[in-house]
Amino acid sequence: MSTAVDAVLSERFGIGALYPVQRRVVDRVLSGGDALVVLPTGSGKSLCYQLPAVLREGEMDDPGVCLVFSPLIALMEDQVASLKARGIRATYINSTLSKKERERRQDAVRDGAFELVYATPERMARPGFRDAIETVGVKLLAVDEAHCITKWGHDLRPAYQEIGRFREELGRPVTVALTATATREVREDILRVLGTDEREMPLFAEPIERPNLSLDAEQIWSDEDKVAAVRRVAAANAGTGIVYFSLIKELERFVPLLSRALPRGEAGGCEVGVYHGKLPPREKKRVYERFAAATPGDRLVLLATNAFGMGVDKPDIRFIVHAQMPGSVEAYFQEVGRAGRDGEPSSCLLLMSEDDLAVQTEFTQWQNPGAELLLELGRVMAGSDHHDWDAEELRLKVFGKAGGHSKRAVIEYAMIDLEKRGVVERTGFSGEHEKVRGEVTRYRFVRPLDESEVDRDEIENKRKRDLTRLLRVLEMSRSGNVRGFVNDYFEV
Repeated sequence: MSTAVDAVLSERFGIGALYPVQRRVVDRVLSGGDALVVLPTGSGKSLCYQLPAVLREGEMDDPGVCLVFSPLIALMEDQVASLKARGIRATYINSTLSKKERERRQDAVRDGAFELVYATPERMARPGFRDAIETVGVKLLAVDEAHCITKWGHDLRPAYQEIGRFREELGRPVTVALTATATREVREDILRVLGTDEREMPLFAEPIERPNLSLDAEQIWSDEDKVAAVRRVAAANAGTGIVYFSLIKELERFVPLLSRALPRGEAGGCEVGVYHGKLPPREKKRVYERFAAATPGDRLVLLATNAFGMGVDKPDIRFIVHAQMPGSVEAYFQEVGRAGRDGEPSSCLLLMSEDDLAVQTEFTQWQNPGAELLLELGRVMAGSDHHDWDAEELRLKVFGKAGGHSKRAVIEYAMIDLEKRGVVERTGFSGEHEKVRGEVTRYRFVRPLDESEVDRDEIENKRKRDLTRLLRVLEMSRSGNVRGFVNDYFEV
């Protein structure tokens, strides 16, 4: 089998050899065993299920597809595009597709047209998708971003907690659960939700240690301090870098400040790019392609929110600066993990200020909308003939002209919550306001929200957990040893 693995790895993925831990996972899966995979960002987690999915067809007499549960639509679309470019038969089925296109792809799934099928776990509640999956059969189940399974993780999705039940209903296919960031508590909860234990689903992990990354934190007191720190890091590290901001409005405020500090077009100067979630799709594509193609001589500095990151596979990112504090140690480590994937030295600097702590605290409140707001939004949408909504329309419906930006932000996060619960689904973007503020996400009402689905105590507990994670970032920044703090946090 080793010869077959190496041949397919080279011929279909264009890769010369697996890392030792990847080889162990692939061997485990090909022998019919489950695996819990915890590997740092950029360590090739996806190959741990993509390679067996391709190998099992033809090498083993197993019918069915590899079903991949992924939480992010953009990430699954990027992965499918990459696989198709290599001639691997993959598809995704999600809410961005028209009903006609979803039905066409589901018919193709039934006919065995694909080796890998990507979807969010919410899709399992849809009869058409479920019928297609059950008809073709699932030989391998991959649970990507598996920390979404557990309330102890940093991005709980309710449908992920149903994956254990889905797995039973699918006949307990060979299962691989993968994540880049998981404390011991998170790992134990992943196994519990999947209905298994360490004996049946052993852990395959690598130390999170990345010796080529310098991890530092610095207290700053003003915009001038922040600009000076970014300029210093960019000057010391030739090549491409990312400066992360938490809020779009803060990013946009710093664009002219940093553009002046890192002048364009001068010898030794830096080109400044901008990326965030509200850019029009064409501009996002342009910025991404420019970033991916940048060479060390280009000295490109990208100012971005965390909307830029998932699926980015550029090996030579030389520095990452967090110009505003991230919301958790997990988010911080995922983001710095995008630097130095080529093994060369890269600098990672976390800038901390009291103002940014206040911003993140408010941000955390927005991200945890209350039970009454969720129920009210459900009632408004259920009682209207209008089936397609954006956050501004709902803000006006629920709050009238009061509230402004903060109320709109809360509504936006409430809609994300309702999407995770399967109450609404994302349909795409409105062009109505595109010239003014970029993309406006629109949602289709799917089903009523029952009050029994909303656990008030759990909503409050999650808010408290998120605030505790924020405080751990503050502790990390003041520890004097960021690397040691991260290692202790993840118990490595």
